[in-house]
Amino acid sequence: MKKFLLLCFISTLLISCKDGSSEDQNIPKESTNKIEDKIALANGFKEFENIKNLKFTFNVKVNDTLRTSRKWAWNVENNQISLTEKDSTMTYTKGDSIPEENKYIDQRFVNDSYWLLFPFQLKWSNANISEVTSAKAPISGTEMQKLTASYPSQGGYTPGDSYDVYFDKDHIIKEWVYKSSQGGRELATTWEDYQNHKGIKIANMHKSADGTFQLFFTEVAAE
Repeated sequence: MKKFLLLCFISTLLISCKDGSSEDQNIPKESTNKIEDKIALANGFKEFENIKNLKFTFNVKVNDTLRTSRKWAWNVENNQISLTEKDSTMTYTKGDSIPEENKYIDQRFVNDSYWLLFPFQLKWSNANISEVTSAKAPISGTEMQKLTASYPSQGGYTPGDSYDVYFDKDHIIKEWVYKSSQGGRELATTWEDYQNHKGIKIANMHKSADGTFQLFFTEVAAE
């Protein structure tokens, strides 16, 4: 039963993000004093304007079993997105109206790209950003800066969820805690193994405190 509940929680977690878009990819100079701007800029937000294509594989491992592996190709210029999973490739163009048969693909893309580009999603999405405080990160116990990103109770794929985000003095995220609006479930993971892709900083690994849950990216390529 415990394993079943864990898998249910992970399934919820993997779609627990909002239907954000990358339409507003420019930060006005006068707004750079906002914490979400500082975090976005520290992770290469300006450089993202030069990215035409972004590829990545989203993986989830529980204990020693690979539960999920999805390969994405995103043409940023025209918002055409391709998913390759289990030797099958599906393509759609993201827009205001998603065809019914493509909604499940879009749901997965929103989730996976949120993990990949969450520092930018703080700008792109409609999250409510709290004031910054100082707090001990849940996994390392290190004193860091903390903000909470909360989403509206309506709209998106899983409304009402929130994230406690812990970041260092350079505005780089080190840990976060996902909080589900359904039943008060929580999961804390690290943000580690940062790599630079055309000026964009990507955290390739996210682990739970005991390491039994690992969400990680492979084959990341920006063009």
